Amino acid sequence: MSTQLSNDNRKQPPSIYTVMLLLSMLFMLIAVIAMWIELSRWSPEYHRTNSATPQAMVMPVSKTVLV
Repeated sequence: MSTQLSNDNRKQPPSIYTVMLLLSMLFMLIAVIAMWIELSRWSPEYHRTNSATPQAMVMPVSKTVLV
């Protein structure tokens, strides 16, 4: 019994894993571009921290409240 070779060389459709791989690569590229833009926006101020004014997380307590 012989097997017939098919001359039909159709490509298989991409699997869901191939699509997820391509989407993840696209989103990672978008994330890298966005981080590069943010770095270029903030890089002049990156090493100068004397102008930074951190917000207090706790309000200062006055002595009248403690008495």
